[in-house]
Amino acid sequence: MKLLYVFALILAVRIASVFVVKTYYVPDEYWQSLEVAHKLTFGYGYLTWEWVQGIRSYVYPLIIAAIYKLLALLQLDSAQLLVLLPRLLQATLTAYSDYRFYVWTGKRKWALFLILVPWFWFYTGSRTLANTLEASLTTIALSYFPWFGEGSAYLWPAAICCFLRPTAAVIWVPLVLYHLRKTKLSSLDLILKRFVLIGALVAGIGVAIDTYWHGQLIVTPWEFLKYNILHNIGSFYGSHPWYWYFTVGLPTVLGINTLPFIYGIVETVRKGNRQPVSKQLLISILITLTVLSTVEHKEFRFVSSLLPLCLFVSAEALSRWSYHASRLQLWTAALIILLGNVVPAWYLSTIHQKGPIELMPKLQEIAKDYRDEREQRANILFLMPCHSTPYYSHIHENVTMRFLTCEPNLEQRENFKDEADRFFDAPMHWLRSHIPVHPITAQPSHVVLFDSLDKKISEYLINYKLLHSIEHAEVKKLVESPLLHDLSTALGTQLPNVASLLQHVQSRTGKSILVYQRLKQGEENAFNRQEYEDQADPPELPTETQSSENLFN
Repeated sequence: MKLLYVFALILAVRIASVFVVKTYYVPDEYWQSLEVAHKLTFGYGYLTWEWVQGIRSYVYPLIIAAIYKLLALLQLDSAQLLVLLPRLLQATLTAYSDYRFYVWTGKRKWALFLILVPWFWFYTGSRTLANTLEASLTTIALSYFPWFGEGSAYLWPAAICCFLRPTAAVIWVPLVLYHLRKTKLSSLDLILKRFVLIGALVAGIGVAIDTYWHGQLIVTPWEFLKYNILHNIGSFYGSHPWYWYFTVGLPTVLGINTLPFIYGIVETVRKGNRQPVSKQLLISILITLTVLSTVEHKEFRFVSSLLPLCLFVSAEALSRWSYHASRLQLWTAALIILLGNVVPAWYLSTIHQKGPIELMPKLQEIAKDYRDEREQRANILFLMPCHSTPYYSHIHENVTMRFLTCEPNLEQRENFKDEADRFFDAPMHWLRSHIPVHPITAQPSHVVLFDSLDKKISEYLINYKLLHSIEHAEVKKLVESPLLHDLSTALGTQLPNVASLLQHVQSRTGKSILVYQRLKQGEENAFNRQEYEDQADPPELPTETQSSENLFN
């Protein structure tokens, strides 16, 4: 196949994913990239604690901010384009990295097939995640690595990758040692004139950028390691057993591609001397998984950079197998792999957790057009687990918004609970303590919450009417499934009970996202009032409607 046609095919798939993938994955897709870029460009928005403490680099958000600035100069900065263009940029970079993977693997058909079909890569390849950028840069660097011959071009993307996410260095340490062992050049010259020089240039530029935007001399990779590794702050957001990456993490990311990967492992172990690249990649994979396993907080996306390594091993093994396989066997294997990836990719990209993405255009319209009886603009309160939705980057209107925060225990206080935990422990108590009651017009104009919460705060919602109900995710049937008990047993008795965990998640999320709008003067919400009046001893309702200072924030 002509390389131009191959790249066009890959690019078409990645661009298609921008428009197909319409679900929510993790907060960092927005809060560590788009929200930061929006704050830099337009002067309003929200920076999470990571940016206050300086553990994140501004390099990636600045690229997105450049797009935002150009749109602003052209007066084309609509909320739709602010969301769409960064994803198109990331999809294009992902497409280029996929193209480099195809070239690196010797332009094998299996390699092209395997890089296009993985469900996880389709699901995340166009998302504005630092992990997606890391995986793309890793693939590009691997394609320039001197597997046969000499060269150091790979050091540039590898160094950028390590600066943005220092844990990426775990992949490159064994590969750099392999390079030093096989090179015919002077090791000292290679270290001083290539490794140190390129590393210092990338680090120097990165430190200069971060120092300027953070407003003080700062080395973000060190701050990242200090908080996440030395202080183990990540465990605040969840912890897993040490073996999780081996038994759940990587197999889930690979999906059905785990089968050809296992076959590739077996073939590489059997014929290691004839497959030196696969052998070295397996060493890097094993070392990376082992090191990452020592950190309590684990996520699927943290091993996304291992995907190209695993796919190379799989592609090489399948290519050798193809020489002796029949046409029926080839088509059967390809069809099984394709279907095994299409089903989870379709479900997770279009159905599961789609609520936040469908919510934001509705909030954008509210933020743009809503005026209350005092001609005040929308004032939106998110009563959801923190960072459950995108934020200003998807609304692009300078209105008042508030969400439940979840900063970790940075000061090591006793019996610490973040704001979200305190709210869900006693929702009505928190509302009475933090949200003004008099006058009604001082209350938020809109409240966004999951349907599992509305009954618990029905007393508060007496002055609101339901405006939107948006489907989000179905978790009840999964919680009730008897398979969960079997899964917990199979994975180990020391694991947290899976059903209990999902019930906890469901208590804070739900099947739908609800948007309530405060009643204006003269409006009547008969349903909520009747439901409220049926309760015993209802408290006196506020009736004052005159102008007053909005104490919401």
